[in-house]
Parts: sequence; structure tokens; C-alpha cells
Amino acid sequence: MKSRLLIVDDDEDIRVQMKWALGNDCDIRVAEDRASALAAFREHQPPVVLLDLGLPPHPGSPEEGLAILGELLAQDRAAKVIIITGQSEKENAVRAIGDGAYDLLCKPVQMEELKIILQRAFYVSQLEREHRQTERKPSGQTFEGMLGASPQIQVVFDYIRKVAGSDAPVLIQGESGTGKEMASRAVHRLSRRKNGPFTAINCGAIPGTLIESELFGHEKGAFTGAHAQRLGRIEMAQGGTLLLDEIGELPLSLQVKLLRFLQEQSIERVGGRKEIHVDARVLAATNVDLKKAVADGKFREDLYYRVAVVTVKIPALRERVGDTRLLAENLLAELIQESGRQPVKFSADAWRAIERYHWPGNVRELENRVRRAFIMTEGRQISADDLELTTATDKPPVGSLKEAREALEREMIEQSLRKNNGNISAAASDLGVSRPTFYELMEKLGIKRE
Repeated sequence: MKSRLLIVDDDEDIRVQMKWALGNDCDIRVAEDRASALAAFREHQPPVVLLDLGLPPHPGSPEEGLAILGELLAQDRAAKVIIITGQSEKENAVRAIGDGAYDLLCKPVQMEELKIILQRAFYVSQLEREHRQTERKPSGQTFEGMLGASPQIQVVFDYIRKVAGSDAPVLIQGESGTGKEMASRAVHRLSRRKNGPFTAINCGAIPGTLIESELFGHEKGAFTGAHAQRLGRIEMAQGGTLLLDEIGELPLSLQVKLLRFLQEQSIERVGGRKEIHVDARVLAATNVDLKKAVADGKFREDLYYRVAVVTVKIPALRERVGDTRLLAENLLAELIQESGRQPVKFSADAWRAIERYHWPGNVRELENRVRRAFIMTEGRQISADDLELTTATDKPPVGSLKEAREALEREMIEQSLRKNNGNISAAASDLGVSRPTFYELMEKLGIKRE
């Protein structure tokens, strides 16, 4: 990728000459006055600028060029602005250096000298940018792609380190959006099976008629449409790790077959008679209370004790003291870096809203709201309105904490349903939860689908 360069000069011949000489190495934008210079700088965000001090409406004076220098640096203090000046204007050039210019060149410009200065400016800019990115990364707060500094999440990180070394089945519990799959991937990457496959299947996202084939595979001709042999997710995890996400949604009929696999480490494909040995570590994740599901007859007790040899509980975001702000800041920094846009920050009212909000969708909801706000905002600050948190945070809680939470969840779900004209999938996606979880919340809160 070519380095972005902005050339600000009112002499068209000089602009053409520089574009011709530097075009092979740089992605060049040109401007002839203050308005076009600032517009090009905002749009293309070049790390380096060549700026002539004598510009209209007062080409005989350095004031316009110095004013542009000040406005460019106000937008981006890291920009490297190289001043181009005449031999008789060295005093003005020195003044520009004092105002923050990176370097200066005297007219007539020697192209080889200019190329060396530009090369150095781009190099220094790159080093500074990498340094800022390193500084932004929270020291000691990242763990296998997971971020958090609160004591609550640090306990989880320590627990994952301990359980990763064994082959024992692990049950990862937590609300939707807390990062259960990321935790399971961390277990895999820290285990002796890290070079093997990591295979995940969401037991709640696949229709009951297909889930058996997805898990165990099938032989050719096993049923209508089975035109070829197909490996199931269990078999695909050979030598690695299998994640059974939302295991609480697994039909009782398949829980028996899964229990047999966990006991004997072997399976039979649908329509097959041959036993296939599978060496895979099993991790399970759920956002429901499996003990209650056992008591209600919805989950086999013997299977529960097989998958819950070790249990890791991921705390909800509202329980992680201080992590909401840390996660929001880190995500915003990543979005700015990825997009190349001018830096933006959260306004004071946005921070208040973020810290007061209950986050029923947890980390996934936070990521969705910040990402959407970053895309939609047109200013240099993200507000509570951009995050769509104004309504959710302005109403005072009523009654107990449980009642306040349910009131907020009800409001968010109803608002999302109205916004998406009753479309469950779209509403669930907006709130960062799965369809089964969305249905569960609707049932729990007594919300009827219109």
C-alpha cells in the first residue's frame, strides 16, 4: 500500500511536477488553499503533508500557511508537516518549526532531497503509530483474546489456565454474550490438543431433525437426501476439542447417544453399523441452569455429571467491576485503527450511559452498540444517543434489583421487536443474543409475539 501524502501549493505546475515525481511511491492528494487542504486532510488522513506557506488569499504572506499548519495539527498532532519556503523566508520557516512543523525545504526543491525527507517522515510516523498502538494495549489485561481487569474475570482466567492442562470435560456457564466460546477456545489453545482441530456446534441453532446428522454424521443413503457419506462434528474433532454450545437445547433423544460417546469414546454414523473411535476432548457451554433442567426432566442427570466434571462460570458484564469502560475503550481504539478514520472518543454523557446501563446482552451487546455508534456518528464524539442508550438509562429503576432488571429487559426486547417489525431473528441480532435465548426471555417476561 502506498503512503498517503497531501501536497498544498497554489502553483499548479509545482503540484503536477510533484505528483509526477512522487506518484510511484505515494498516494497523493493535492490542494491549493485552506478550504481544499482541510477537506482533503479530513477525508484522506495523510500522515505526511507538504505545505507551502505562501497561499491565497495572501500569497505574499506566510500567515495563511501558518494558519493551515495550526489547523492540521489541531486535527492530528501526529501529522508530519513539511514546510516549503523561499530562501528569503527562513525566519518564517523557523517560526513554522516552532509551531510544530516537522521539517522544512527551501525552494527550488531538489527532488532527491525531498524524497529522503519524505522517506524519513513516513518512517517516523509509522514508528510513532506502532508505539501508540502498543501503549493502547492493556498490559496484563488480555488473556487468549479475552480482555478484562476486574477481579471477577481474572478468577476465570486463572481457572482456565488450571483446567486446560487436563482432558477432563468442562462445562462453561454464563449468560448469552459473556464470551463462553472465547473461553472454550482459550482452553483449547492452552491444552496439549492445541495443534488439533477446534470444532464447535450450536445445539440450539440446528433443527431437531438435523442435529443428529450434524453431530454424528451419516452414511450414504441413510435417509432421503443423503447422497454421500458425511462426517459429523464429533468425528471432525478427532485429536482436538469439541465444543457443544447451548448443550441445554439438545433433545433428550440425542442426550442418550451423546452420553454413550462420552462413556465409550465411540460413535456410529446415522445409517451405519460400524463403531468409530473418536479421541476428542469435550467442552460444553450453556446459558441455562442445567441443574434446574435436570430437576425439570429436560436434561439427563447422568449426562450432566459427565459434561460438568469441571465447571467454569463466566460472570455477566454488569458484575465485572470496571471492565465495561475498558472493553468500550479498547474496541473503539480497534475500530479507529481498522478504519483509518480521525480519532473519536466517548462523550461524558456516553460514559454515564455506558456505566448505568444493565447490559442484558453482555459483551456482545456492548460490541454491537459501540460498532454501530462508530459507524453512524458524524462528529468527533460518540454520544449516548449514538449508542441508543438514552431511553434505556434515563428511567430510574423500580423495586428490587431483579424487578429493575426485568423491566429493563422487557423494554429492550419490546423496543427491538417494534424496530424490526416483529422479526425475531433481527431483534435477537440487535440485542446480541441467540434466537432460543430471545424466545426464553420473551416467555419469562410474558411478552407475546404479535
